[in-house]
Amino acid sequence: MHIAIAGNIGCGKTTLTKMLAKRYGWNPRFEPVDNNPYLADYYADMPRWSFNLQIYFLAKRFKEVVEISQSEEDIIQDRTIFEDARIFAPNLHDMGMMSDRDFQNYSDLFDTMISLVKLPDLMIYIRSSIPNLVEQIQKRGRDYEQSMRMDFLQGLNNKYEAWIKDYKGKLIIIEGDKCKFEQNPEDFKSITDQIDARLFGLFPEI
Repeated sequence: MHIAIAGNIGCGKTTLTKMLAKRYGWNPRFEPVDNNPYLADYYADMPRWSFNLQIYFLAKRFKEVVEISQSEEDIIQDRTIFEDARIFAPNLHDMGMMSDRDFQNYSDLFDTMISLVKLPDLMIYIRSSIPNLVEQIQKRGRDYEQSMRMDFLQGLNNKYEAWIKDYKGKLIIIEGDKCKFEQNPEDFKSITDQIDARLFGLFPEI
């Protein structure tokens, strides 16, 4: 079984991935951040490094999704290949930080890859406002994220909403501004109740 968590930078994907992996005994797969050779350069000069970074993520994510499809384990994934191509790369292109030529090259490569990829068994989307994202980004204190532009985050949010509106698979939407699953056990239980209902046909206790 393949469960995926989607959402903007700082929305709580990694935290929820860890919590759900522990709750259900799922094998977590995390976004490659700490060992990413492009990330610091990218945030310092997005136009120069955007294509390199997106190709790096695409290659890593495609390798991972192939491994997931071949695995007999139940896996929960922090961010998906769909977000790279439907949200991050188009947002960079729209902002003039990825050239038409690079974006077309990237899109052609993704279209070939995606023909071999199926949707997760369940997608969990964490919706979050820009102020909430900024608060979380500042709290985790990654130096290279502190100069992130508000219009960049807003562009991502807009594309997330457009993508999730047309998403065809099984989907749970979490309102990240209100649902404080890390601090509040009842909020976390509301998420697991929804997961149980969607994946296992179980209804939450009344």
